[in-house]
Amino acid sequence: MQIILLEKVVNLGNLGEIVRVKDGYARNFLIPYGRARRATESAKAEFEARRLELEKAAAAKLAESQKLGEKLAGTTIKLTQKAGVDGRLFGSVTNADIAQELAKAGYVVAKANIRMPNGPLKVVGDSTVGVALHTDVVVDITVSVYGETA
Repeated sequence: MQIILLEKVVNLGNLGEIVRVKDGYARNFLIPYGRARRATESAKAEFEARRLELEKAAAAKLAESQKLGEKLAGTTIKLTQKAGVDGRLFGSVTNADIAQELAKAGYVVAKANIRMPNGPLKVVGDSTVGVALHTDVVVDITVSVYGETA
C-alpha cells in the first residue's frame, strides 16, 4: 500500500514522502496513530494544501523535544530495589520504573520512549539509559540502582 507520511517515521521516511509499506503496518499502526494517510489523489492534494501547517507543527514538536532534552541530559535517577548480598536484584528495574521516577522528578516521559539496549537492569550500580524524546532527539540519563537487603 502506498501512503503519505504525515510525520517522520524511523527507518521509513520523512514528512511528505510517499512510501510503499505492507498493508497491515499501514492499517494497524501508521494510519490509526495519525502518522500516515493513503496516497490517493485527493489525499495528495489535501496534503500539499496543509504541508506548511504540518511542517510548522513538526518543527515546534522538535524544538520542544530539544528543550526538554537539554534539561534531561545528564540527569541521575536513584532507585532502591531488594537485592542479595552479591549485588543481584531479586527483581529488575524496567522502563516503567524509570518513567515513574522521571515523573516524580517533573519530567513527563512515556515508558515506551525509554531505551534499554541490554534489557531490564538486574544488578546494583550505575547504568546509562537512553530516552528518545523525538526521532531526532535521544539523550542519555544515568540510573543508579541501590540494593536493599531483605
